[in-house]
Amino acid sequence: MCDTFVIRRNNRMIFGKNSDREPGEAQLVVRIPPVSGDLQKKIGATYITIDQTGRRHGLLLSKPSWIWGAEMGANDRGVVIGNEAVFTRVMEKTAGLIGMDLVRLGLERGDDALHALHVITGLLEAHGQGGICGYRDKDFRYDNSFIIADPENAWVLETAGRHWAARKVVDYAAISNCLTIGTDYDMTSAGIEDFAKSKGCYKGKGALDFRAAFESPVMPFFARSRRRVQTTGDAICVLPESCVEGEISGAMDILRTHQSPAGTPASGSNADICMHAAGPIRRSQTCGSMISLLDRGNAIHLLTGTSAPCLSVFKPAEVTGDKPFYVQNPDGQTVEGSLWRRFEPVHRHALFSATIREMLRQSGKQAEREMLFCLKGGLDDAGGQDRLHAAEDSVRAWTEKQVETFAKRPFQYPLSPYGWFWKRMNRMDGIDPA
Repeated sequence: MCDTFVIRRNNRMIFGKNSDREPGEAQLVVRIPPVSGDLQKKIGATYITIDQTGRRHGLLLSKPSWIWGAEMGANDRGVVIGNEAVFTRVMEKTAGLIGMDLVRLGLERGDDALHALHVITGLLEAHGQGGICGYRDKDFRYDNSFIIADPENAWVLETAGRHWAARKVVDYAAISNCLTIGTDYDMTSAGIEDFAKSKGCYKGKGALDFRAAFESPVMPFFARSRRRVQTTGDAICVLPESCVEGEISGAMDILRTHQSPAGTPASGSNADICMHAAGPIRRSQTCGSMISLLDRGNAIHLLTGTSAPCLSVFKPAEVTGDKPFYVQNPDGQTVEGSLWRRFEPVHRHALFSATIREMLRQSGKQAEREMLFCLKGGLDDAGGQDRLHAAEDSVRAWTEKQVETFAKRPFQYPLSPYGWFWKRMNRMDGIDPA
């Protein structure tokens, strides 16, 4: 389960996404340099091989370690993309490109938001979407929706099998694990009405309602997907007009939203934007978060590189450049020694202690305030790089302090199903082998 939003404000785009995956599924931040003149003819995605392109943009990705594609990311042309699992009546069971592959391919090949949309839809129509998307749950499959944005335009793209509908964003958009496009689309795949009629999803009277025709309602109901879309939209509507730091801080607050004001992980719900796993009913955990502020020639990207944004801090990174960033992993697969893996004991200790949670939240907010103060001048002048690295230093110091404090501290599990669930998870993930 996930949540993604985009806001057009003050001639800028604000993009945010929480990536909710299975507990223990490391999500790594990686940077991939641009490529030109590549003679390689084919590329292997997660499950299938497709034609390669000789020119590819530089990328910043947040990706599950075992998957070729990414949950969210940005390219060196100022395009950002995030995807959501959606559940449709026409989901294909054969192998194809999974949604995370389409995120990466759209960023590699897309020159702007509209071009990236056409890249994704072209590949979707040619290869279909399909394949196991669960880390441990090998029965988990889904179709996908996307928010695709650049500094000037943003699109919501929703899919059902090889068909799709797209709506241009006017002021803001929020998506979750449900279809949101009805008859208000600006573009659709060719032949979609005939396809829907052939599947018994549309009787041919009136405009095709994409959501009514294709959505399978069971999973969105139990996942509280529409509630999360509403929660995100309500938070966007009351977001005050502000400076760059205020806009980023407001986006962080949205991604940290819980239905319970206390944000107690054990008593959370599937309606939370910041998701905490708690067994079979609440299976997903926010394993990575990203915020991007897109201005003409001046993109700021912040990623947690860790679980649970309410218990962690956002960290800056650039799409291109020679200097590695603290949040960045050397490659897309090495979990041991990664920031995600090193910080995970901190996250899991905090699940059982209100005192630890409050300490992390208050001290983390201070570190982020220092980071945002450093970034307030932007990155598009001679001093931009110095400000970026100064911003990184404040959140690096906070993170390393927490890792040092909690890395070897013994766990105190509550005597409850919640405690038993996390004790099992900690053993499976090698975090508490005792």
